[in-house]
Amino acid sequence: MSDNALPLSKDQLLRAYRMMKTIREFEERVHVEFATGDLPGFVHLYAGEEAAGVGIMMHLHQKDYISSTHRGHGHCIAKGVEVKGMVAELYGRSNGTCHGKGGSMHIADLDKGMMGANGILGAGAPLACGAALASKYKQDGSVGVSFVGDGASNAGNFLESLNLAAVWDLPAIFVVENNGYAQSTSRDYAVAVDSYVDRALGFGMPGVTVDGTDFFAVYEAAGEIISRARDGGGPSLLECNMIRFYGHFEGDAQTYRGSGEVEEIRKNRDCLKKFVQQVTQTDALNKSDLDGIDQEISVLIKEAFDEAQKAPRPTETDLLSDVYINY
Repeated sequence: MSDNALPLSKDQLLRAYRMMKTIREFEERVHVEFATGDLPGFVHLYAGEEAAGVGIMMHLHQKDYISSTHRGHGHCIAKGVEVKGMVAELYGRSNGTCHGKGGSMHIADLDKGMMGANGILGAGAPLACGAALASKYKQDGSVGVSFVGDGASNAGNFLESLNLAAVWDLPAIFVVENNGYAQSTSRDYAVAVDSYVDRALGFGMPGVTVDGTDFFAVYEAAGEIISRARDGGGPSLLECNMIRFYGHFEGDAQTYRGSGEVEEIRKNRDCLKKFVQQVTQTDALNKSDLDGIDQEISVLIKEAFDEAQKAPRPTETDLLSDVYINY
């Protein structure tokens, strides 16, 4: 790596950019395809939030488990879930990550440590506690990470999980992705504390707030918190203040957002633009490095959607597969 102040090697920077750019191109294409009416179910896009998921997941291993949210495409890609399987899952195809039964909101891949999301707000936090408890029992140095949004931060099961993790001293990390809204409700209206870190302190665990649009700020803070958990230091909370480019879900009229708000954040708070500016100004990466990755990702996304649209749908005989299990 050239002489600069960035804390990652050139290979690590390229990996981070590849993940963030893949998420961005994936989500922008999903935005277009959903408008055609071909994608079933609801879709919640992670565009604009890439730095948080990638900055955290750069520190995780395959044996680490995460619980996600309905805005989980970015978490999936950053955790290593295969893109073509994800696209097939969005289309409800039999070769999808969950064989077409999860859809956009419930992609999970346990082999990658991705536990997905479920239908209960904030209910991923107890799952992350379970993964952390298993890690503590096995003493394998792994961690459990729970991603939640502004709405789930007020849910009882999330707050109970903070207490449980603190009481049992679990290697658990609670990530609050604060994009300013719980669906259409402003965070300032619905949350009594100034910072989600105050919630952590109430349960006797440390917490830190970072600019979630700054990859390097997230990476540094996450590294310290995750290392602490691996070393037996117990749970922590990480609040990432960030923005989303699109609505809560695709089709959201976003009448609750101010005039010019989206245009302003795309212009001035785009985490991908900030990353490119930081790595090029320090000569850590050059434009040709990034252009080459852009071309590869463009090909990957096109192939993924072309193949998914032609893939077979599940049949009636698939209806009960993966539903029941014999112990």
